[in-house]
Amino acid sequence: MFDPRSAKTLQPGSHLTVDGAPGLRLTATQTKRTWSYRYKSPADGRMRQIRLGHWPAMGLPAALAAWERVREQRQAGEDPAAEKRARRRQVAADSRETGYTVRKAADDFLSSYSGTVSPTTYEEARRLLAGALAPLESRSVASITRPDAFDLLEAMRDKRPVVAARVRNLLGAVWDRAIDSGRAADDTVNWWRLVLKGKLASKGRLIRGKRVKAKRTLTDAEVAALIPWLPNLSRDMDDILTMYLWTCARGAEICAIEAVDVSQEPDGWWWTVPIAKLKMRRIDSITDLRVPLVGRALAIVKRRIGKSPGGFLFPSEGASGHIEQRAVGAAIWHHRPECKNRPHVVRPRFTIADFGAHDLRRTGRTMLSSMGCPTDVAEAIIGHVQPGVQGIYNLHRYDAERRAWITRLADRLEAIGRAAS
Repeated sequence: MFDPRSAKTLQPGSHLTVDGAPGLRLTATQTKRTWSYRYKSPADGRMRQIRLGHWPAMGLPAALAAWERVREQRQAGEDPAAEKRARRRQVAADSRETGYTVRKAADDFLSSYSGTVSPTTYEEARRLLAGALAPLESRSVASITRPDAFDLLEAMRDKRPVVAARVRNLLGAVWDRAIDSGRAADDTVNWWRLVLKGKLASKGRLIRGKRVKAKRTLTDAEVAALIPWLPNLSRDMDDILTMYLWTCARGAEICAIEAVDVSQEPDGWWWTVPIAKLKMRRIDSITDLRVPLVGRALAIVKRRIGKSPGGFLFPSEGASGHIEQRAVGAAIWHHRPECKNRPHVVRPRFTIADFGAHDLRRTGRTMLSSMGCPTDVAEAIIGHVQPGVQGIYNLHRYDAERRAWITRLADRLEAIGRAAS
């Protein structure tokens, strides 16, 4: 009997079979679980294999239906894998004749991408591809050369290496899909996976004219100065930055919190971030993130649920329906001492220098370690997936430990705030 738990923990290079479905198997690689059908070709007696789809997007019922179709082809004397290859060659030939353009390849990719990521991630991908592909969009996928790929990425590399890396990954995915779908010939080279590999890392944050790569954490004195200063911001930004410190959650998760994600349970209030909203959602072993709500975080959530009982707690009129993480970064920059934007607008300036919103999450994680929080508990609190075999077999949820240590963190933050007053 097929067991989803066994599929989730399947080691790379291993496979599962399904009782009553000869030839149907689920094979694991480092990143995927793939359904396939193995059979003996009626043409030459050799073993063949045809891919049916990926688990968990294709569940067992759909895999069985696909297996039944190709098995019937095999029993009728046909070779499903050979016919699939012939269809791909024909599609590729047709595409070369009609010119499968870069723009069409990007559009096809975005159509399939939209249902797998959040609206915010999709919109960012659409915007990046639209800007990057403008010089190439009318050309065919097959005509793109190594110099084309290098020149496009190199033009972004100096000033925006992180954006260049993101564009490189997206274009690699566009080409992967074009080749997998047969729209581009099998011998089409995906140059985006090859050029400038490992050479598009961030140069660090620009601070007073210098590039600094060190990851920033705030000292206790800086936290003591920041907490009472936050009400100088809008109420939304004050609450969001407070949530960073009191929950150690990611900004995107905080901004997208909904009333339905919050529940009162026997041991207290919990915010459950569903897999669909998590940064690590594509990892097979990922589960919903459980965030205990205590202290100021709980007060913020209760107050906002009272105002938005059926929707986002940080609503916005934008496409996503909630405040975006980049708006938080913009608000911080607007109040930084070195910000020269809109100089005619008088506004309070932060009394601490050179920090971003994510530094608050890192500061909370660092405080947990300094208080003696075990690494596996601290990593569970911030939603990191444990590496290797430990991440596969250690399925303990740490709910009690999360609540105990987040409560201790809240107590320490309050003590720091009191000491400064």
